[in-house]
Parts: sequence; structure tokens; C-alpha cells
Amino acid sequence: MPVSLAIVNIGQLVTLAGPARARVGRELRELGLVADGAMLIEDGRIVAAGSPGELRGQIANAGTVIDAQGRCVTPGLVDAHTHLVFAGNRAAEFEQRIAGATYQQIAAAGGGILSTVGLTRAATEDELLAAASMHRDWMMRGGTTTIEGKSGYGLDRATELKMLRVLRRLGEERPARIVPTLLAAHTVPPEYAGRREAYVRFVAEELIPAVAAAGLARWCDAFCDDHAFTVDECRIVLTAARRHGLGLRIHAEQFRHGTGAALAAELGAATADHLETVDDATLGELRRAGVQPVLLPGSVFCLGRTQYPPARAMIDAGLAIVLATDFNPGSSPVASMPLVMSLACLQMGLTPAEALTAATINAACSLGLGNEIGSFEAGKQADFLLHEYSDYRELAYFIAAPMKPRVFIAGREVTV
Repeated sequence: MPVSLAIVNIGQLVTLAGPARARVGRELRELGLVADGAMLIEDGRIVAAGSPGELRGQIANAGTVIDAQGRCVTPGLVDAHTHLVFAGNRAAEFEQRIAGATYQQIAAAGGGILSTVGLTRAATEDELLAAASMHRDWMMRGGTTTIEGKSGYGLDRATELKMLRVLRRLGEERPARIVPTLLAAHTVPPEYAGRREAYVRFVAEELIPAVAAAGLARWCDAFCDDHAFTVDECRIVLTAARRHGLGLRIHAEQFRHGTGAALAAELGAATADHLETVDDATLGELRRAGVQPVLLPGSVFCLGRTQYPPARAMIDAGLAIVLATDFNPGSSPVASMPLVMSLACLQMGLTPAEALTAATINAACSLGLGNEIGSFEAGKQADFLLHEYSDYRELAYFIAAPMKPRVFIAGREVTV
């Protein structure tokens, strides 16, 4: 069978081939490495990946052959938690945190999420699209090919829908795959001050049905914490989302134990994100419910905190961990998945292999895309990176190095 594209002379082909599910325990280190590998692609899909001897006949008939010159090829990175769409920045708050102000103090003074809400409400849809396109391009330069993006800086019907339309337009533009999430339960907007119950009802009874009917989101998220929403409030929102066909994710236990992880298990959420303060008993609940932890070391680092999620305990408990940037204008202005992988290794004790698995196939599974992307197996979309180096460990080892892999999405090279 002739193929349109063959990648040959791959010094280290990281296939991540394996079980058709997220990886746990020792599986996180099993990368399916092939030395001196090759990969065949047709119509944007992987035909085969393995040793060139097995694929010699098809390679000879390929329409285009790319010589990898002994370098490393990995799947494209999958960022499963971002706040991709927003207006402006919070550089002033960055200075305040350096001077000693906490995230909670800044929020209580009217900064934080609400400052971005004001700017985002005032921006046009095209202005938000231009900013989000720039953010997407930053991510793609570092090798991210699939991006989950949340709303949550609107907190009213018009702006939440506007943000989700921007995410849809980004996805239609391609080349990166955009996975949209409704996060209206991010914080209580100023016009609902003193009327929390009314805002929760608005999200559950008006906004979620409108978003679901318009097909603007695949997932619904809620921020469960002392300065955001309570467990009971998040239960109302997420139960409504599930009733309207949206998958569930939750910001949980970032600052205090008992804020949402058990709810994720109760509701069977796909993910519980952050989890810096989670305890061992709750990890057991998450494992039994099949919830994937999405770990966000970039936000811990940027907030100047020292309590990182207990990643090793999660692995030991049999949880299918995921790494993501939490890219946002306040607590994690980090667009680089390789930097997140470095932090995960240095601050959370992951090996480079575990970090790469958590940033590819496990992240894909957390988004319901494990059968489509995240590893090199026949039939999957050919999203891959041709790196400048020959050893996959260098992706995490060279910290914040200005590496620029060749990025391919659906078998086509992307120039950013």
C-alpha cells in the first residue's frame, strides 16, 4: 500500500504504543521506544510505526520521505488544562506577588480573576480571537498540538458564549485541536455580590442549557475552593452539566483539603485538577472512581508556593496522572509544556518518561481522545514532533531552553 509520507532514520521513535487506556503505575515508564525507527502516514493518519526493515517496501513507495537524521520523534504534546482566552494581562499582580501579596489577598482586593473579567467583557470577539491565536501559537512552538481551553472570564451569558465561540473559531482555523470547556463557575461576578445562590442557579439553569444546546462546549468545569465555590455549589453546577450531556472536570484542593476531590469521585468526573492538598484516603476514592488527576506544577511555581501535588503517591495509588500548564494571566502565565515537564521532574519526582506519558497519551485520555491522539498506533491522527535532539529525556532536561521542534499535525508540518 503506497503512503503519502514516510519519516525515516529516526534515532529514537517514542511510540507510547500500549493499552488502549490511560497508563498507570509502571506503565508510565513504558514508552515503546524504537531505535532507528520509521513511521508511515497516509491521509493524516498513522499507517505504521516501527523498524524500517518491517516497513521497507512502503517506504520505497512513499510520496514524500523525511530523513530525521537520527533525531527523536515523539507524539505531539497535549495540554489538558488551559485558560486560553482572555484579554489583557495581570503583570501588576505579578509584581504584587513578588512583593509578598498572596493570591487570596489580591483576589479579595478586587484583583485576580475579576480584573480579567472586566477586560474580557469589554473586548470584542475578534480581539479575543487575536489574543487567543497568539497564545495558541506560543504553545504550538513548544510542541503542543492539542489544547483544552476554558471559558470563565465572562461570568455572564454574553461573554461566556463569546469566549466559547472564540474557542470554536480557533478549532475551525486549525491546525491545533481545541477542546472547549465551560467554566462559568470560576468565581462570583460583582453583579451577584451577596447573591451567590442566584448566580449558581443562573449557571446551572440558564447558561449550561444554552451552551449545551449550541454545542459550544465538550466539558464543564467548576472551581471548588474557599474563594471560589463550595462543594455543594459545585455539585449543583456539575450535576446540571452532566444532565445536559457535558463531561465533568473540577478544580479541586488547590489551597485546602476537602475542596472538591471527593466530589469528583462522587460524580465520576473525568478529571480533578490541581490537588496540591489532597490526602491519601481521597486518592483512593479517585482511583476507584476512575478520575484522572491533572497536575499543574506551573501554577505552584508561579505563585511562589512549595506544596506541589503528591505525584509519586498518586502513581503508587494507581492513578493515571496528567500534566498541564494551567496557562492563565494570573496564577500560571506558562505556555510551555516542556517547562511543566521539567518542573514535574524536579519538584514532583517524576521521571522524564513518566512526565512524557502524562503529557501525551494520559492527557489525551483525560479529554476523551485516547483513541485519536497521544501515541503512534495505526489509525490515529499523525500529530508528532521531530525534535532537535536524539534522546527524549532532553525535553525535560534542558530547562526552558528555546527548543523549536518541527511540528506536524494530521501529517502536515506546521510553521508557527
